[in-house]
Amino acid sequence: MDAETLNTIAVAARAATDKKAFDVVGLDVGDLTSYTDGFLLCSAASDRQVGAIVDEIARRLKATGVSALHTEGAARSDWVLLDFGDFVVHVFTEERRAFYGLDSLWRDAPRLDDATLGLDAPAVHDAP
Repeated sequence: MDAETLNTIAVAARAATDKKAFDVVGLDVGDLTSYTDGFLLCSAASDRQVGAIVDEIARRLKATGVSALHTEGAARSDWVLLDFGDFVVHVFTEERRAFYGLDSLWRDAPRLDDATLGLDAPAVHDAP
């Protein structure tokens, strides 16, 4: 995965955690699939929080000139997928994440560490 994609995933990860996402996991899936290089998985406590996280990720990335190519799932549902081409963000409620088990499905993918995701330091806003 190239540095620009890693930096963009980090912006998304910080946006998610600023809206109280938890269990944030970045995966490098480039060697395992042909349609994207990375996944960002994160959990939310409720459908409403899923929507808030999705909105914040979209807002922050748009401020950097990056927009989702495709979105699946309603903004207020238990699982929303944001496809940015080079990477895909999945925002789930805890229950939906456990049910579908993407963490297990992609267990062979290398994990991105917290430092790479920018989660090892206090939150800093990436864009106004």
